[in-house]
Amino acid sequence: MTDVALRRTLEVERGLFMAESSTVIRRAVAAGHRPRSFLMAPKWLPDLDELLREVGAGEYGDVPVYLAEEDLLHSITGFHLHRGALAAMHRPVLPPVADVLAGARRVAVLEDIVDHTNVGAVVRSAAALGVDSVLVTPRCADPLYRRAIRVSMGTIFQVPWTRIDPWPGGVALLQEAGFVVAGMTLADGAITLDELAEQNHPRLALVFGAEGDGLSRRTSAVVDVHVRIPMAGGVDSLNVAASSAVAFYATRSWPHAQGDRR
Repeated sequence: MTDVALRRTLEVERGLFMAESSTVIRRAVAAGHRPRSFLMAPKWLPDLDELLREVGAGEYGDVPVYLAEEDLLHSITGFHLHRGALAAMHRPVLPPVADVLAGARRVAVLEDIVDHTNVGAVVRSAAALGVDSVLVTPRCADPLYRRAIRVSMGTIFQVPWTRIDPWPGGVALLQEAGFVVAGMTLADGAITLDELAEQNHPRLALVFGAEGDGLSRRTSAVVDVHVRIPMAGGVDSLNVAASSAVAFYATRSWPHAQGDRR
């Protein structure tokens, strides 16, 4: 549970992902994901009884429910089990890019973002601020990694997403689908985010680069427009999670870019 590199291989290879906390587990089940097993302290059984009944777990069916006291749970997982429960879930087959783009007006593309916390935070902002779908490049961190799911508060289960491969060859696919592809970058000649929002493109894909390096040179060379968020106070840029939230809000379309959603 504490070896990130090992889990990246084993979870995908064995077709599973881990959902932590009763809130996240409920959202996963509500989105149609099927649990393989549960691990929790006995005190959490009453809180999850209805959910266990729904999915046929424990005394209600064939899905195993493993119980252990807090100290043993910590020794098994290597961390404090947040809000009581952990569930191993069947990993879904990712949909084709075309399916995720169908009907979408605003899309976020995460290029090689390696921090699972940042991936989860970007997804949560995307869900909250009206982004229709999320695409992640081949080297981007797994949105279904336990910490990414928890930071997203389970919103990864409500925002359509998939991997776009190859990259940056996938930029052409977005352009062919009618998207203006905007790379968030400090490159010379970049327009401001306000200027981009004023253009009100019917279909817009916002590309966010990796922590530290930002947008790759290859991607920067093929996007339609470079976009920056003006900074004050001698700050050159924001963390990718923060900058994504700013960009999503500035380019919101609820509906047809008119007003705020209440």
